[in-house]
Amino acid sequence: MESKNYLQDISDIKSMMHKSSRFLSLSGLSGIMAGIYALIGAFLGYHIIYANNIISADGYRTIILTQKHMIEIIVVAFAVVLLSLITGIVLSYAKAKKQNESLWDATSKRLLINFLIPLATGGFFIMFLLEKNIFAFVAPMTLVFYGLACVNASKYTLGYIRYLGITMIVIGLLSVYFLGYGLFFWALGFGVCHIVYGTIMHFKYDRIRK
Repeated sequence: MESKNYLQDISDIKSMMHKSSRFLSLSGLSGIMAGIYALIGAFLGYHIIYANNIISADGYRTIILTQKHMIEIIVVAFAVVLLSLITGIVLSYAKAKKQNESLWDATSKRLLINFLIPLATGGFFIMFLLEKNIFAFVAPMTLVFYGLACVNASKYTLGYIRYLGITMIVIGLLSVYFLGYGLFFWALGFGVCHIVYGTIMHFKYDRIRK
């Protein structure tokens, strides 16, 4: 009997250590919503890019992107990121409150720092690409650097974030190989993958903890 109690105590201690070292309030629903926002953004981006394309007599399509179009695309991308962040914070706060846990603690700070280092690096890299008018690599690099950010931060949160990051990196590299289909791969990565992984996390973690 005492042996069983000791084993239970050890299990409880391990569980407490796991909770204290990982941010477990990340909401799966926020991933689903981020994916939906990304798909809407990709749809709008497609119409912005291909609204003024010209098809020549021999069937070749010429895409004309003016400064106005680039500003519209950047606004759409910024709106997707902003909505995803707000939704993620609100839903994670609600989940943390239900579990009587703090949303902002030492673990969440480490998570944020490790996530932002690769993401900020990628942000500057993409800004340099835009400045040099190298647009073809923008979508692939957003996927790759976001994937690296997820992998780097995954040790402080749910393990599925690591797999999401690896998936994003692979899709980003495929987007480099199949250059010219960046918007399709962007929608696949940020849209479909977020919805898939968000759904898995919701049913595996969120519903169990209710």
